[in-house]
This record gives sequence, C-alpha cells and structure tokens, in this order.
Amino acid sequence: MNSPESAPSTASDTDLRSWLRTRVAHYVQLDVADIDTTVTLTTYGLDSVYALTLCGDLEDHLGLVLEPTVAWDHPTIDALTRHLEETLAQVSPAGENR
Repeated sequence: MNSPESAPSTASDTDLRSWLRTRVAHYVQLDVADIDTTVTLTTYGLDSVYALTLCGDLEDHLGLVLEPTVAWDHPTIDALTRHLEETLAQVSPAGENR
C-alpha cells in the first residue's frame, strides 16, 4: 500500500474527494493520509452500517437524495467521487432535484 502506484492522488484531489477521505478515515479510525482513494472501502473495513451512514452524510452534505447502495455501487472513493460529480453536474443550480 505504500508503493507509488497506490498512493492517493493529490494533484486531482477535489473538495468532494477530500471530504470523502476525511469521512472514511473517521469511520474506520485511520489518519486521512492512510486512506488511498483507489482502494475499495471494504478493504478499510467499511461495513454496511457505515456505508449507510456515509450515504446519509453525503445526502446532507450535498443536498441530494441518493440510493442507499451508492457506496457499494461505487466501491472506491475515486469511483464514488466521479459518480457524485456527474450527478451534481446534472442537477440544476437552484437545487430543484429535491
């Protein structure tokens, strides 16, 4: 996990990716620097309870309604970030999706 290939990307780190890394680190009680955005969340021990909690936190943070399986459907922080950024891009600026 310490190889350059698995090191978290900082050059393309978005606010959302950083927020997700922080939340996951909190749930699994690791330092944010230890969370690789390309590793599956289950590798860190993120279970179904925390996956649902993450979904709720994301809904609150982004003002979206998400499928409760979003963390399983997009199992890495990078995949989840891409999905959420695509979803946000489809939402009107006024937040009319609510």
